[in-house]
Amino acid sequence: MLEGLTRLKVPKSSDVLADRLRREILSDAYPPGASLPTERELVSATGLSRGSVREALRMLEAQGLVSTRAGRYGGTTVSQPTDDHLANHISHYAKGRSVPLQSLVDVRLALEPMVAFLAAERRTEADLISLRAISARLDKSADSDPAVFLEENANWHDALAAASHNPLLGTLATSVGVLMFEASQLANFATAEVRQRVCRAHHRILEAIELGDAELARRRVERDVQAYALALEAAVTASNWARQAD
Repeated sequence: MLEGLTRLKVPKSSDVLADRLRREILSDAYPPGASLPTERELVSATGLSRGSVREALRMLEAQGLVSTRAGRYGGTTVSQPTDDHLANHISHYAKGRSVPLQSLVDVRLALEPMVAFLAAERRTEADLISLRAISARLDKSADSDPAVFLEENANWHDALAAASHNPLLGTLATSVGVLMFEASQLANFATAEVRQRVCRAHHRILEAIELGDAELARRRVERDVQAYALALEAAVTASNWARQAD
């Protein structure tokens, strides 16, 4: 009589409750800013233990769907995931899977030219002011401070992503940019030659965006990402050789 039966996988009660609340939040039954039922109310309504209810709420908080405040006047309210939530998930995935540098470059090549294309079409005067200001700081740091240069370079790409006015595409590009920034923290990478090359490339990209020439901006960013990746790959290779020699 037991033929054909297999081991059953029964979901945890906290997973079931988290899934139920998640579906209600995403269907706007609880809009952003709305309060969820209290822990006591959830325990009473579901028959679950307080521990299971708290675990479900912790899962939703980790996903950026709710925020919980402790204390007498605390509680759980519905929130919207931030850019940092997506960036953290992508970072954990890439680092946990040991995603190679070339894969990051491939993703950046897929994303950033389209970011520049949209930025040229959609940029506002505020976007241009931001890009020009960062470009000026980038030029200044290129002559003397590689660490500041790398930081301002990351800021420039973030500003470019914001100028696309596509929140999902921009956040994806920024998230990959964070990983590229971390990979660039090599003593032998940001040489004077690399810094000057990046500055020239950014001036050409900004020029295309100011002109509103989307196709030109796309092509120039594509060349910039490819050149940056080649320089970074060479630095990584040299660093690996140096470690092996030691």
